[in-house]
Amino acid sequence: MSTFQPINKYVVINTIDEQIQTDSGLLLSGSDNEKFRYKKGQVIRPGTNVDCVKEGDLIYYDKGAGYTMLINDIPYTIILERDIVVVL
Repeated sequence: MSTFQPINKYVVINTIDEQIQTDSGLLLSGSDNEKFRYKKGQVIRPGTNVDCVKEGDLIYYDKGAGYTMLINDIPYTIILERDIVVVL
């Protein structure tokens, strides 16, 4: 992986597509998954002023936050630290 450093409160993540299963074992469809407000991701690189997460952390973040950016021909999602709601 090439070296890059996000600055300030930006966090570079990979989104994780989850299959959501009910307690009874049913898998929810893609359209049902869209009803959830938050998405799961893994932190690739935290910015220079980010305090709450580190590389490799699994997080939930607001699905409307951020944007996709190609870095070294690999698509990453860039979000702000404030859009992170849970660190696993």
